[in-house]
Amino acid sequence: MPSLDDARALLAEFPVVDGHNDLPWALREQVRYDLDARDVAADQSAHLHTDIPRLRAGGVGAQYWSVYVRTDSPDPVAATLEQIDCVRRLLDRHPEDLRPALTAADMEAARGEGRIASLMGAEGGHSIANSLGTLRALHALGVRYLTLTHNDNVDWADSATDVPRAGGLTAFGREVVREMNRLGMLVDLSHVAATTMRDALDASSAPVIFSHSSARAVCDHPRNVPDDVLERLPANGGMAMVTFVPKFVLQAAVDWTAAADENMRAHGLHHLDTTAEAMKVHQAFEERHPRPVATVSTVADHLDHMREVAGVDHLGIGGDYDGTAFTPAGLDDVSGYPNLIAELLDRGWSKADLTKLTWKNAVRVLDAAEDVARGLRSTRGPSHATIESLDGPAR
Repeated sequence: MPSLDDARALLAEFPVVDGHNDLPWALREQVRYDLDARDVAADQSAHLHTDIPRLRAGGVGAQYWSVYVRTDSPDPVAATLEQIDCVRRLLDRHPEDLRPALTAADMEAARGEGRIASLMGAEGGHSIANSLGTLRALHALGVRYLTLTHNDNVDWADSATDVPRAGGLTAFGREVVREMNRLGMLVDLSHVAATTMRDALDASSAPVIFSHSSARAVCDHPRNVPDDVLERLPANGGMAMVTFVPKFVLQAAVDWTAAADENMRAHGLHHLDTTAEAMKVHQAFEERHPRPVATVSTVADHLDHMREVAGVDHLGIGGDYDGTAFTPAGLDDVSGYPNLIAELLDRGWSKADLTKLTWKNAVRVLDAAEDVARGLRSTRGPSHATIESLDGPAR
């Protein structure tokens, strides 16, 4: 297939910067961080979406490893530190393939060395426990983006999938964004409510990212980005990194998931219940109603739309591998990126534009955030604000 050969050749020069991979959480859940039990230097396709051979086959040149922890964690800060430790141990074990990266210059150095630049992103503002000091500590440990919420609200920001409470960002939430700008930590707006997206764009003096979100106009799910927000990315300089999760990219999968969840509730079960009883109910539903399957073309439809609205300079890729149970056909794991690039080549995307999608945009955005931070640090020091001083006692 000429397009697939062309895609691999392009990725050999300008590899994928992927905005979000949950391998550290999968390692926690599966083997309690026993890296011998899941040695990613070898094929782990029976257990994981991600290992080094498949990252190489997929043309991945930089990866933001998510240091996600659950919102109901009894000690989210400690759990986030464990996730950071996991990433550091992975880098120590595989120095020939994985290169620590903190800056855009580090990313380019890794590309020149033929190694995979490894950055970290914290997924959810609960990881800072309403503390700007904790935010600064995470940055000092190498975290280069913070997703303002996960699936649940935090005291200072509304999530896309929770009942609105703050109306977007509170005063403390805006201070979090400003302090992230001062540090050079990217403001990640995946998972947040549209009101929070708009407030963050108003508050941020640096480019923002969506580390793993697709287009709401193509698939009506609250985790996706509305067009009016995509339209603001050129002025902000930020980028939206399309995700592959079927229930976020395929409308039939959104509708199927809603019906499956309702079926669980009708049986007196929580839709996230994974007990044997719950799985039996779910499997019976799936036998009666086969799960819709997303494809490479489904994801490309989102990129076509996002390009039309935001422009090619503001797009990227954030697969969410090892953070989702299901993936599109042709994007089954991290080896699948060439299939997406080939599809876009077939749709008429130029090689110059595809190098922006895969590599150049992500490097530019981090470099711009670093530049903003240098200017801000020359004029002001660390913020001493607390949630109590700006919003009153945490609810």
